[in-house]
Amino acid sequence: MQTKIMSEKMFIAGKWQAGKATFDVVNPQNNEVIAKVPLASKDDMISAIEQADEAFQHLASWPVHERIRVLTSAANYLQEHHDLFAETISLEGSKTITESRGEVSRAIQTIRISAEEARRLKGETINFDQKEGSENRVGYYYRFPIGVIGAITPFNDPLNLVAHKIGPAIASGNPIVLKPASVTPLSAIMLAKAFDQAGIPKGFLSVITGAGREIGEVLVTHPAVKMVSFTGGLEAGKHIAHQAGLKKISMELGSNSPVIILNDACLTEAVASTVSGAFSAVGQNCIGVQRIYVEEAIYDTFLQKFIERTKELQVGDKMSEWTDMGPLIQEKEAIRVEEWVQEALMEGATLETGGTRDGAFYDPTVLTNVSHDSKVYYEEIFGPVVIIESIQNIQEAVKRANEVEYGLQAGIFTKNLDDAFYTVQKLHVGGVMVNDSSDYRIDEMPFGGVKGSGLGREGVKFSMEEMTEPKVVCFKLGNTWGM
Repeated sequence: MQTKIMSEKMFIAGKWQAGKATFDVVNPQNNEVIAKVPLASKDDMISAIEQADEAFQHLASWPVHERIRVLTSAANYLQEHHDLFAETISLEGSKTITESRGEVSRAIQTIRISAEEARRLKGETINFDQKEGSENRVGYYYRFPIGVIGAITPFNDPLNLVAHKIGPAIASGNPIVLKPASVTPLSAIMLAKAFDQAGIPKGFLSVITGAGREIGEVLVTHPAVKMVSFTGGLEAGKHIAHQAGLKKISMELGSNSPVIILNDACLTEAVASTVSGAFSAVGQNCIGVQRIYVEEAIYDTFLQKFIERTKELQVGDKMSEWTDMGPLIQEKEAIRVEEWVQEALMEGATLETGGTRDGAFYDPTVLTNVSHDSKVYYEEIFGPVVIIESIQNIQEAVKRANEVEYGLQAGIFTKNLDDAFYTVQKLHVGGVMVNDSSDYRIDEMPFGGVKGSGLGREGVKFSMEEMTEPKVVCFKLGNTWGM
């Protein structure tokens, strides 16, 4: 049955607007058009930014209790429309309906955390009398919003990663102009509806849909935009950093996440966790497991169990409750993954299972004996492919884990505290998950990486710190004050 094609509008400073042109949003599972969305122009983006800046300049104070009310109301809207949000995520993206439900729940939590953190955004008193001659001074510092936030989000978490931009911006009192991924804009539009229903002040939120090459540079370079928050690929991140100039930048740029399995690990837990970490969301996950290093004594057993569990995964209709993996976001991405795997095989790798493509679908794939010069080893594959290697000891595992350009998160399975702490100290990453895969995150924790994995940290509290600045206030009291 043909899906009814929706006609959506973009949200610009409190108004729902059509565009002079539209583009199609396509279900990657069957290439069916599910919606037509405005193709914004540079003028649309400039208008959104200027109205955001004007709203910020003219709103003398946006009380914290009002920010909390708006955020709480928006979260309630998501809760009330939970199923619709989940269906939208699955239709426009790659996630199964089960994974999409989980993302909606996380987005609700992200927005609720933002409401909670709004009341905790505060400064502290300063003891000026610690300096000789300043005995008659008292004061404090507080944090103030910096102004318009420009945000660019990817396709793989089209609702929760948008919530991670909008929630902290609103909680800290900043207007935000957001450009969602062109392949998955519907979830962001629906979230804008939630905030519109919640009564967000005019100008404090805009969701602009369109091509990055047309409107992205305007968002990054406009002088009224005081901070750029970007989640996406490394090369795009480098380009944005060069464009942005002297303004705040927060970037999460992906990974090539390692997991280390030592001899004393619980193999049942390690296998279950790493299979899930490698293949959930079709591997299109920045903290998804890409490289697994296993101590030699348990390597064969781990590999066998990992392959067995991988073969149990159901690939197919993402709207089915029984499906574990749907399609990649576009067929061209599945073709790219296929090419990387074939290149690795030509360079000597062994295909243990998978390696088959059908349109945008690519079977969960396990490779061994992969050359460290292969692209699939040192780049972020962003697909359902995992590499498993044998290592002699923890030192070798850490050395190999560190030899790529990325450093977002890593995992280790061991009962040995010394080995666990060794990896915590020596792995060049932003997070180490002990007895879990790299694919673990809660939305409150500081999230980000080192090296090519980005700049700064997300996680609501930490994003709010990036989106505000401290201001010091000092009172010099009269000479008779201390008498």
